[in-house]
Amino acid sequence: MHPTIHRAGRTTHLKIALVSLAAAIVVVAVGFNARNSTFDTTATAVVKPAPTPAYAGQERATVR
Repeated sequence: MHPTIHRAGRTTHLKIALVSLAAAIVVVAVGFNARNSTFDTTATAVVKPAPTPAYAGQERATVR
């Protein structure tokens, strides 16, 4: 067994490539499955503001 990657054999390079490919596939699969599928982005909540109350005898303008 050679201690450096430069002097390693062909099968060692193949093993490294296959292990890294398998690790990349696992990372992508976990990323796809980690999404929260219960969140519905099509439903939009509309929040309407309450009407401004009209007070009797108020002479000044309402500042918003």
